[in-house]
Amino acid sequence: MALKVVMMGTGTFAIPAFQALIDSQHEVLGLYTQPDRTGRGHHRHKNPMKELALEHGIPVFQPAKINTPESLEELSQLKADVLLVAAYGQILSQKLLDLPRLGAFNLHASLLPAYRGAAPILYAIRNGETMTGVSLFRIERALDSGPVAAMVETPIDPKETTGMLQDRLAELAAPLAMDVLDQIEQGTLVETPQDHAAATFAPTLDKQEGAIDWNQTAEQIAGHVRAMQPWPSPFSFLLQSGHEPLRLLILDVEKLSKEALESLEIEPQSREFSPGTVVFSSTKRVVLCTGDGLLEIRQIQPQGKRAMEISQFLCGKQIRPGDVFGNPPPESD
Repeated sequence: MALKVVMMGTGTFAIPAFQALIDSQHEVLGLYTQPDRTGRGHHRHKNPMKELALEHGIPVFQPAKINTPESLEELSQLKADVLLVAAYGQILSQKLLDLPRLGAFNLHASLLPAYRGAAPILYAIRNGETMTGVSLFRIERALDSGPVAAMVETPIDPKETTGMLQDRLAELAAPLAMDVLDQIEQGTLVETPQDHAAATFAPTLDKQEGAIDWNQTAEQIAGHVRAMQPWPSPFSFLLQSGHEPLRLLILDVEKLSKEALESLEIEPQSREFSPGTVVFSSTKRVVLCTGDGLLEIRQIQPQGKRAMEISQFLCGKQIRPGDVFGNPPPESD
């Protein structure tokens, strides 16, 4: 018999799994998603999960607080067999978790118990992981701690940003979720407890943590730049004598190989420059010192403007050896 499923999700990570659920033999009783948000100019932000549900005539519920008695009563009336949760954005109480007949399951973008928390993809990239994946686990009250029902692994591409990898993991999550729902329906699901002693965590970041620390190694900075996209965005300030600090998003960098370094005319004393100092520039290239190694900036975005290749930026802004990229000084914050 088909399961009666309630979906809970808000972010784009949940879309492929929701579409797969709609296309499956299971009955979708409703979608719980975050309340509509208003942006600048009082424009409503689009919620693609809500739009998808309405396209298919699926009831949409948007409580500001999911754990109130009113919301719990509303959910209980649906008489769900299973809750399928992905990037919902609210903590679920034990009373709520007890409502579905067969339990609540969450799609999480890491290989649990690694990177429990809100930002697993960002931390995996920033920490230089080469493998990641998606875990589907039974939700318990402790953060991302429940037994794992299924898992899929995938390598992290050296050029993937958090946004790119999230899109790819979302596609992997869909068949994983459908396979688990089928196993629940057939009574064949086997769940594996997590090794809590091996758990690592990926808490939410604030906007200022996008700042690039040029004292890190070239490899670490490259990982930071990829990890911070699309949010909170990797940024630094260009500090030039006689000019106001210029805030820039640094969107693509590359650690220079030994061969690449030999092709540049870099003064020997560049090794004595402090991290963040420009040691080579031309009409098309900018190379900086880091805490260990040299790094070339490939793509940049001035505040309020579009992203552009560094060569395009240099058409209107000169950068010279000795100029410095650094964290925002107090007077420019």
